[in-house]
Amino acid sequence: MKPSNTSLLSFLFIFLFSFSGAALAGTHNEFIQCLSSNSQNFTSISKLIYTPNNPSYRPILLSSAQNLRPYSSPLADPLAIITPLYESQIQEIVQCSKLLHGVEIRVRSGGHDYEGLSYSSKSPFIIVDLNNLRSITINTEKNTAWVQAGATLGELYYSIAKKGRTLAFSAGVCPTVGVGGHFSGGGFGMMSRRFGLAIDNIIDARIVDANGKILDRESMGEDLFWAIRGGGGASFGVILAWKINLVYVPENVTVFNVTRTLEQNVTMLVYRWQYIADKIDENLVIRLFLRSVNSSQNGGKTIQVSFTAMFVGGADTLLRVMQKSFPELGLLRQDCIEMSWIESIVYMAAQFPSGSPLEALLDRNQQVLDFFKGKSDYATEPIPEKGLLGIWERLYEEVGLAELQFTPYGGRNNEISESALPFPHRAGVIYMIHYRVGWGEESVEAQRHMSWIRKLYKYMEPYVSKSPRAAYFNYKDLDLGVNNEGNTSYAKARIWGTKYFKNNFKRLVHVKTKVDPTNFFRNEQSIPSLSQG
Repeated sequence: MKPSNTSLLSFLFIFLFSFSGAALAGTHNEFIQCLSSNSQNFTSISKLIYTPNNPSYRPILLSSAQNLRPYSSPLADPLAIITPLYESQIQEIVQCSKLLHGVEIRVRSGGHDYEGLSYSSKSPFIIVDLNNLRSITINTEKNTAWVQAGATLGELYYSIAKKGRTLAFSAGVCPTVGVGGHFSGGGFGMMSRRFGLAIDNIIDARIVDANGKILDRESMGEDLFWAIRGGGGASFGVILAWKINLVYVPENVTVFNVTRTLEQNVTMLVYRWQYIADKIDENLVIRLFLRSVNSSQNGGKTIQVSFTAMFVGGADTLLRVMQKSFPELGLLRQDCIEMSWIESIVYMAAQFPSGSPLEALLDRNQQVLDFFKGKSDYATEPIPEKGLLGIWERLYEEVGLAELQFTPYGGRNNEISESALPFPHRAGVIYMIHYRVGWGEESVEAQRHMSWIRKLYKYMEPYVSKSPRAAYFNYKDLDLGVNNEGNTSYAKARIWGTKYFKNNFKRLVHVKTKVDPTNFFRNEQSIPSLSQG
C-alpha cells in the first residue's frame, strides 16, 4: 500500500519551492502530487532525492564528474540529484518532470562526458544519476549479456571474465566509463579492428522515452534502435540497459608498450606507422601516445611516442606480423607480454599501478579529477613529415599535461557502411586523433591551455578529414557548435551535427522528431526536433 506521509510531502514542497530561478510557480504541488500518486513506494523515492541543503549533495555531484572545467564557468548547480533504484522510478521522474516547465533532465551514467553535459548546465536542471542501476546478467549458453546503463566498463569486463577466460567484449579502454553513454556514442577499443565497436555488437536495448514508457527493441522500432546506437542516447530518452553479443578470444592475448624519442628516429616511425596502421592484421591495434618530455641526453625537451598495442593471439604470431608489416619499430620478444584478455584490460588502464589485481576494475572511484579540454579529428591520408614536425613544435610550447593519441581504424570497421548506424567513421579512415590538455587546478592559466589546444586544432586542418571535418561524438566538443537555449533550428544544429554524424544527422533528426517532438530531452548538443525548430 502506498504510504501517505505528510512530512515527506512537506520535504518535497520545500525542496521544489526553494529552486531559485526555475520557472516552477504553480507547478511544485503538481510535481509532488504526481510523484506521490505514481510512485509505488513514495517513501523510497523521496530518500533518493538530494538537494543543495543535503550534506550528501556535493559529494554525489562530484562523485563521477571526470572533468572539473565545466564548473569553472558560470553554471547553475543542479536543482536536485535523483539516484533511482528501479527502472519504474525513472518512468515516474520523466512523467512528473514534465510539470517543471523550463527544467532540463541530465542523465549521468559514468560522468565521462567531455563537456560535462551529463552533470552541468546553464539552465535549471535535474540530474538523474544511474549509479544504482548497474546489474549485469550473462547468458553463457547464448554468449549474450544484459548490462544496465549505470554499470562501468570495468564492472562489465570483470563480470564477463568471471564466466571464462575466453569470453570478452569489444569496447573502450577506461574502466570507469559508464556503458550508458559509451555504447550510445560508438565505443572504440583495443579489439575493435577485429570485432567492431560496442555499437556493432548491441542486439537489444531498454529505454524510457519522452512519454515515460519503457521500450525494448521490438516496441521502440528499428528507427529508434538505430538512432541510439551511435547517435547518443540522451537525445532520445533514458537508456536503461543494453543487450550485447559477447565474443570469443584466445586463452592469451599479447600486449606491448614500446617508447621511442626523436633521438631514436621517432618522426620516421610515426610517419611509417600511418601507412600500416589500418592495413595490418585486424587482430592487432597499435595505438600511439605522443607527448613532450624532458630529454635525458641534452637536458632540453624531446618528443616521446608510446607504441601501445594489443594482439588477439600469441607473441610468436605477433612478432611475425610485425616483422612483415612494421619491422622499423624493432619489436623484440622481450617487449611482448602474453596474458588473458581481462589482464590486458588492467594493463591498458592508465590509472592502475603495475600489478594491480583484477578487482581494481570494480573501483568506480579511480578517476583523477582535473580540468581538461579534449578535441578529435580523423585522418584519411598520412600526415607528411613536415606536418609531424609542426606538431612537435606545438607540443614543446605547452606546459600543461598535453597529449595526442592516434588510434588506428580499418579491419572490421571497414566492412560496415557509413549509414548502417549513426557512427559514420568507417572505410577510408586511417586513424582517429584525440587531442587533450589538462591542468591540475583552476587558475588564470586556464585560458592559455584552451588557446593552445584550439591553435593546435587549427594547425591540423590541412591534414585531416574535410567536408565535413569529422569528429567523434564520445569526445564531445562544444567548440564545434551548440544549440540555442531551449529549442534550436535544424540549420543551427547541423553545424556540429554533420561533423559527428555526416549524412546520418538528417535521419537522426527525423527519428527525434517522431519520438520526442517537444524536445523534452535536450542539451547543448542534442539532436533537435523539427517540430520545435
